[in-house]
Formats: sequence, C-alpha cells, structure tokens
Amino acid sequence: MKNQSVVNNIDWITVLIYSTLVIMGWMNIYSASLPLEETSFFDLTQIYGKQMLFIIMAIPLIFVILSMDAKIFEKYSTVFYILGIFSLLGLFAFGKTIKGQTNWYQFGGFGFQPSEFVKTATALLLAKLVSDTQINLKLFKHQLIALAVFGFPVFLILLQPDAGSAMIFLSLVFVLHREGLPSWYLWTGFIGIALFILALIVKPTFLIGFVFLVMIVHFIFNTRITRNPLIYAIVFVAITGMVLSVDYVYENVLEPHQKDRINVLIGEDVNMQKEGYNLNQSMIAIGSGSWLGKGYLEGTQTKGGFVPEQHTDYIFTTVGEEWGFAGATVVIFLFVCLFLRIIYLAERQKTKFSRIYGYCVATYLFTHFMVNISMLIKLFPTIGVPLPFFSYGGSSLWAFTIMLYIFIKMDANKVNEW
Repeated sequence: MKNQSVVNNIDWITVLIYSTLVIMGWMNIYSASLPLEETSFFDLTQIYGKQMLFIIMAIPLIFVILSMDAKIFEKYSTVFYILGIFSLLGLFAFGKTIKGQTNWYQFGGFGFQPSEFVKTATALLLAKLVSDTQINLKLFKHQLIALAVFGFPVFLILLQPDAGSAMIFLSLVFVLHREGLPSWYLWTGFIGIALFILALIVKPTFLIGFVFLVMIVHFIFNTRITRNPLIYAIVFVAITGMVLSVDYVYENVLEPHQKDRINVLIGEDVNMQKEGYNLNQSMIAIGSGSWLGKGYLEGTQTKGGFVPEQHTDYIFTTVGEEWGFAGATVVIFLFVCLFLRIIYLAERQKTKFSRIYGYCVATYLFTHFMVNISMLIKLFPTIGVPLPFFSYGGSSLWAFTIMLYIFIKMDANKVNEW
C-alpha cells in the first residue's frame, strides 16, 4: 500500500495557533525593545531584529522536520538523548556563566542553551521506554528506570544551577502518572512542597503537631489502605525530619537570590527597590493595563523600561499593559487551545510512542506557561522560565518549534501506521 502524503494530513489548526502565538510574541518583543529612533525590523543590533532572524530561521527547521521519516525520532531517540547529555556536560568546561548560572554556550553575539533542546530528547527517550511492552510502571524497578531518564538531566541542570529548567523536566512525572505511575509519587511531591512552604510561615512545632493530628484522624477513618501503625510511624518520622530541616536548607543550601524570591512569595518584608523590584514592577505594569490596555506601543511602563528583562521572562507584562485584560485573555485562550489540541491529537495516535510524546509536549508547554504567568502575579517564585513562543531567545523558540513539529509530523504520519 502506498504511503499517503503527510503534508495533506498536517494538523493545520495546531500550525495556525503556533504561528499566531509566534507573531504576537514578536509584536510584544518589538514593543518591549523598541528604541527611541525606529529602525528596520531586521536590525540585528536590536533585540526585535534578532528575534525576527530567529523566526525566519525556524521556518527551514520546520520543513526539515516535516520532510523526515517519522520513525527516525523513535529509532534514534537514545542517540538524541546521549548527545543532549553530552551538551549539558560540556557546559562545565566550555559554558559561559551569566548571573551565576553556567547554562549557555556563547558564539559571538549569540547564545545557545542546550537544556532547551534536551527537553525534546528526554521526551523522545521517555516515550520510547514507556511504550515498550515489557515496561510496567506498576513495578518499582521500572519506575526507577523511567524516573532516571529525566532525573539525570535534572541533576546536571541543578549543578549549573538552573532550578527553573530542572523543574520543567520534573513535570514529566505527570506523563508517567498518565501511563500508570502510582499516584503516591504525585501526592508525596505536593505534600513535600506544601510542608516546605508552611514550615517557613508557621512554627515547626505547631506544624508537626498538626500533621500528627491529621495522621491520627486518617488512621481512625482509613478503610482503603493498610492501617499498619509502623507505616504511619515511619511516615510521621520522615515528615518531622523534613519540617525540622527546612530552616537549615533555607539558611545554608539556598542561594541568597533564591531566598529573596521565596520571601517575596510568602509575604516577608523585602526591599521593593531591590529583591522585590522585578515582581512589583511587573504587577504595576499588568494592573495599569486595566480592561482594554493602553494601546499597542503606548505602554508607559514598557516604554520607560521599568520592568527588567521585559522582553524575556517578563514579556507577558507588555501584553497586560498594552492589551489589557481583554488582550491577556486572548493570549491565554490561544495557549489553552494549543494544550487541548495537542492532548486531543495525542489521544488519537495509533502508536503508544506518539501518544506519550504528545503528552510530554503538552506537559512541557503547559508547565512553562503556568509557571511564567504565575510568577508575574505573585503566585510562584521568580525562577526564570520563558513563555513559549513569546519570550525572546533563539534557543527557546527553536527548541519549542522542534518539539512541537516533531509531534505534528508524528500525527500527520499516523495515516501510515498500522
């Protein structure tokens, strides 16, 4: 049977949403970086000119991906992963340190962040591993193997140190949960994060007492899982140890800028002209846009340069100020449509590999989106996570483009799958 044309089966809805987000992203980068004297869109001395170049260069990347055999991504997933790991290891010898983080290679006036591309390689290998019929995520040894796939790059990225990128990799645990990973992994993570934050707000003794009471109530009314007192005792001792160690970790392990960001989040007194400045200015910019915004290229906070790094991690503040609540809602709606479309496409795949990879893509994009927006409105610590297709940067744009279009290629090729 002759293979059907992949081009005829491309999901143009996803392509349209992607193109719209990229164009809107460039428009906001243009506004956030526009100098007093207007120059060409292609002026490479300006940030918006470089981003335009990145967008143009992404087009041949798309055509190359769509012209490739879809089976290549599964067949060589291990090779892609190994190359990605070596690119992370190379940073410790050849990487450039920027703001205390060694997570970039520098080539002239352009930088390359390998962790952005390793996300795709990790997703491909994870999809290949979990789609293997011999892998059962109900078995502990298989759980360890799957967790190690993204655990190793997380370890290397934390050494850079880049907590934001590491957290994005950890979000793949949701994909594993979709494929059968026991839910206690998620509950352990959520409870651990909640206890860490609470231990910074309330006295440890009070928190430990509260946990003790909750466990007593759970033991009395528990009817679904084992009521072995030894298990309850072990869990209580582990939680107590964690709560009592929070203060030590906070004071001796976290970097000063990390502590500052947490202080801002939990409402501690901070200097709004120093550690609290970025967040304060971003909230002022977003709030000043009101319902309909001040108008494109008319944002006073944006034009005055009051929001640091506004063209990168804080790009959404330009949307909020110049496009207002209505414009921000449109952008959020487009992102939600993209997430839902990817999940819909993932569910209709004929191979388990393609489905799992599709969920990895949706998870990566959603986590980036949620963290970026949340940190601008004081719902999450500022950790330097870009907004997909919006934030300035060639590494970010190309990595997300490659990641998404590999899945689009897989989806288009499903007509040739059996």
